[in-house]
Amino acid sequence: MARQVDDPELAFRLARAIVSDIALYNADKVSEGVKNDNIFDLLSAELQEGRDHFAERTADTMTDRNQIFDRAIVDVMIKQAGKIESSIW
Repeated sequence: MARQVDDPELAFRLARAIVSDIALYNADKVSEGVKNDNIFDLLSAELQEGRDHFAERTADTMTDRNQIFDRAIVDVMIKQAGKIESSIW
């Protein structure tokens, strides 16, 4: 089993990598979700799987794990999708 991350900065880097993979392998869903303002519905299973993986790789003592992963979603997936035309912008 991989070492559990207990440093917030390293945890954020891990979260960004996981979310980046989700966005890369689901680019069509990201684009459709931004256009139709339902990105979280379309990617719910993928994001939950990523969140579960992140939780497994981070120490239980990190009480802000959810916030770190959520910030990675915004920083990686949502900000990069800003160039997609949508009514949500």
